[in-house]
Amino acid sequence: MSGHSRWSQIKRKKGKTDVQRGKLFSKILREITVAAKNGGGDPKGNLRLKAAMESARAANMPADNIKRAIQKGTGELPGESYEEIAYEGYGAGGVAVMVRTLTDNKNRTGPEIRHIFEKNEGRMGTSGCVAWMFDRRGLIEVDAQKVKEDDLLEKALDSGATDVKQIEKVFEVTATPDEMEGVRQALERRGMPVLESRVDMVPQSTVRVEGKEAAAVLRLIEALEEQDDVQSVYSNYDIADEVIDAITAA
Repeated sequence: MSGHSRWSQIKRKKGKTDVQRGKLFSKILREITVAAKNGGGDPKGNLRLKAAMESARAANMPADNIKRAIQKGTGELPGESYEEIAYEGYGAGGVAVMVRTLTDNKNRTGPEIRHIFEKNEGRMGTSGCVAWMFDRRGLIEVDAQKVKEDDLLEKALDSGATDVKQIEKVFEVTATPDEMEGVRQALERRGMPVLESRVDMVPQSTVRVEGKEAAAVLRLIEALEEQDDVQSVYSNYDIADEVIDAITAA
């Protein structure tokens, strides 16, 4: 099992997707604003905006907040101008790490990201140093407690998905980014309990880390995710379930 996916599940159970509810709102609102700016304010024709709005609703964000963020993106309301910047580097044990940010001040964000890497036994690299190790894939999460795997597998493959795997209480349905929305809609029409859909950077292979290196990697990932300008963090580490349990229980 990919340690990265496992860590995501643990954070969800512990309520640690972000340090504070307000920080989570801020990240989602930035994504909505940028999505509306780049692709327009109609979610029917803007899949990135639609996904961001679904994340907002899942976080119980007020509808007025979502509306204002869209209007800032389309220029109907004044707002900040965000720049998308990706940072790449390595964590303990040589694991690859990709960081996607939305920032209004890259002169602030870059040094802060570098400091987080260095403080947690990692190092920031040059653009492209690890990006080649990842593929863009659409991921659709389905509640594993409400559906049988064989039933989901049949419906997912018929809908255009490429793979289905279980991670704790969630099935991850994989599709190409272009096909993801169609697969999600098809699954919902066929009664599948879809929880979330998103485009992720999935590692082509993983690096096994244990002991102190595993703890350092998880500290790095968590510190990066807590940085205000960071929207998402991707890594190719693989850590055994029992190791992650021991680290998070400490």
